[in-house]
Parts: sequence; C-alpha cells; structure tokens
Amino acid sequence: MYLVWPLVTLSGGPIAVWLYRKSRHYGNSTTPFPLAVASATCHCGAGCTLGDLVAESIAFSFPGVLVLFGLDTFFQQKIFATWVLDLVCAFLLGVVFQYFTIAPMRHLGLKAGIIAALKADALSLIAWQTGMYAMMAAGQFAFFTPLTGKVMDASSPEFWFLMQLAMIAGFFTSYPVNWLLLKIGIKERM
Repeated sequence: MYLVWPLVTLSGGPIAVWLYRKSRHYGNSTTPFPLAVASATCHCGAGCTLGDLVAESIAFSFPGVLVLFGLDTFFQQKIFATWVLDLVCAFLLGVVFQYFTIAPMRHLGLKAGIIAALKADALSLIAWQTGMYAMMAAGQFAFFTPLTGKVMDASSPEFWFLMQLAMIAGFFTSYPVNWLLLKIGIKERM
C-alpha cells in the first residue's frame, strides 16, 4: 500500500488523501467494510494508474509500437491501439501489485501467488479500465473532438485532465466488483 496511495492521489487528489487518512485509523480486521472496499479498489487503481502512465508515455514517445497493438490493422485511430497498450500495461502491473500483496499474506509460492493475483485482480481491473475508457471516449468523442476537430494525446494538458476524470470513473465502476471479491474472500482486505 506504500505505492498505492501516492499513485491514486495523482487522480483522486484530496479525496484519495482523505481515504488514506481514514483508512489509517483502523487495522485490517476492524476497518468498516465500505472503507476496506475503497482501499482494495484503490489498490487495483494504483496498478491501472501506473500502467496507463507507462503506456501513454510509450505511445507518445515511440508511436511505432502501436502497430503491435492493432494500429493500421484493427484500428485506424491511434487512440484505440493506445487503449489496448494501456490495458496490457495496467493488467500486468495490476497483477504484480496483487501478487506482492497476496503471496506474502497467504504464504504462497510463485505459481500459486500468480494464480491468486489473477483471480483477485482480473475482474476488478477490467471493471476499472471499462469505466476509464467510457469516460475517455465521452470526453474525447462527445466533447473535445467536436469542439476542436482534433484528437487529444499525451502531449496536451486536456488529455491528462480527462485521464484524471477517467481514473475517478474507473474507481466507481470497479468498486462493486471489489465489494464482491472481498465478500467472497478472493481478494484480501488492505
């Protein structure tokens, strides 16, 4: 969780700071369930945030890599290939974050730890990214492009502002999934 809170504060700002302070008042077993779900959702969001930052930086710095993610074959617009890269990076980093949480807590070996991390994070991460993509698409195609005639990319402050809003949307779409995963014991309380 030491990396989680600074990463989610990038998009959650004061709300993430409030959640962090609120969660520090309890131990894992005494944390009210809705707050435990919020912490677990933030844990998922940290992997997504870092993955999206890495992916967007790669796509901006080395746009040719997007061919590997469907540009000019499946997608004619760079934004969609970038979203595939975002998903891949977020998924990989999300599973790594979960592995280093679950494996030590449950005393699991490498293979069992990776399987547990996949179970705990796959649905949560997909729900997060779905909310994020919905907000990015709405901002991009319903607002920015009609007003400017352009598509945003990582070089614009508008893109990063929209990305912050998208991460908040990801939190809300992932929260119910994390609620379920915690309730049935697939995911650990943070």
